[in-house]
Amino acid sequence: MTESINNIFFFLLGLTTSLLMNQLLLKFSLTLGIRNKNDITVRWSNQSKPSIGGVSLLIAFFASFFLCSIMNNQVNIFANQSFVGLFLSSSIAFLMGLFDDAYNTKPYLKLAIQILCGILLTWTGTQIDLFHIPWLDQICTVLWVVMLMNSLNMLDNMDGITATSVFFTLLSCLFSSSFIKNFDETFLISIIIGMLGALIGFLRFNLHPSKLFMGDSGSQFIGLFVAFFTIKYLWNIGSETHNHSWIGLIITLTALTAAAADSITVLVNRLRKGQSPLKGGKDHTTHHLVYAGFNDRQVWWIFMGIGLFSFIMSSSIVCLVHLKEIEYILIFPVFFILVFSYLYRNTLIYKAPE
Repeated sequence: MTESINNIFFFLLGLTTSLLMNQLLLKFSLTLGIRNKNDITVRWSNQSKPSIGGVSLLIAFFASFFLCSIMNNQVNIFANQSFVGLFLSSSIAFLMGLFDDAYNTKPYLKLAIQILCGILLTWTGTQIDLFHIPWLDQICTVLWVVMLMNSLNMLDNMDGITATSVFFTLLSCLFSSSFIKNFDETFLISIIIGMLGALIGFLRFNLHPSKLFMGDSGSQFIGLFVAFFTIKYLWNIGSETHNHSWIGLIITLTALTAAAADSITVLVNRLRKGQSPLKGGKDHTTHHLVYAGFNDRQVWWIFMGIGLFSFIMSSSIVCLVHLKEIEYILIFPVFFILVFSYLYRNTLIYKAPE
C-alpha cells in the first residue's frame, strides 16, 4: 500500500514539475531556444516557437531521484553503478542537445557524443545481453543508444508525436519491471513513474497547436533515457527470466513500433533516392499522413493508437514470458510488420504537394 502511494506521489511530482516549469519557461523565453527562423524547410511547423520542453523533462528527472534519495535516506543512490551511468549520460545528452538547439552543432560531433553516452552506460554495467559475448553485447549497446537517440530525434517532427510514443514505451518498461522484480532498484521504477507524469505535463503544451517544442535537448535526453530503461526491462527480459535472449529483441521492437517504423521508412526512402539519412526533411511517415489528407491532430491520434497497441502487444509478450508460453511470441512481429507496411506504403502513394 505504501509503495503504491509513493508511486502516485512520484507521478504527481513529475506532472506538477513539468506543468510549472513549462509554464514558467514560456513566460521567460523571449529568444531562448526559438527555432524555425532559418530551418523552415526542415521543421514541419512554420511558426517560431521555443524549443525548451526538454528542460522540464530534465528537471522532473532530477526532482524524482533527489526526492527518492530523501525518502530512502538509508540507500545511497549514487552507489548504484547503473544509475550513475544514467545520470551522467543523460546529462551529457541533454547538454549536447541544448548546444545543438543554440548553435546547430556538426553531425559528427553529435555522433561522437552519442557514442560516448553509450560507452558510459556499458562502462557502468548497463548493456544488452543478446549474444552473451561481453564485447559484442557492448557494441550492440552503443549502437542501440545511438540509434534510439537519433530515432526519437527524427520522430520529433510534429506536435505531440515523440512524447506520446515515449510515454507508451516507458509504460511497457514499467509493466515489464513488475515481472523482473529488481527490488534493489525500486527507485528506478519511481523515476520512470515521475517521467510518465512529466511527459503528460509536457504534452499539455506540445499538442497541436503547440506552444513549445521538445527541442534537441529534450529528444536527445529522452532518447538516452528510453535507451537505458528499454535495456533494463525489455531487451534483457529473456536473460532475467532465464529464457531465450531473442525475446528481448521482439518485445523491444514491438514497444517501439512507432519510432522504428518511421526511422526505417525514412532510411529506406532516402537511400533509394541517394540522399543522406542524417539530413532533416519533411519526408517522415507523419508528414505523408498529412499529404494523405489527415490534419496534425488526426496524425497524433493515429500515433496515439499505434503507441497504445504497442504497449498492449509488448505487455502481452511479457505475460507469455512469465507463463513460459514462448511459442506464441513469434505471432507478435506481425503487428510491427502491419504498422510498418501501412506507413511505408503511404509514403509511396502520397507525396508532398508541388
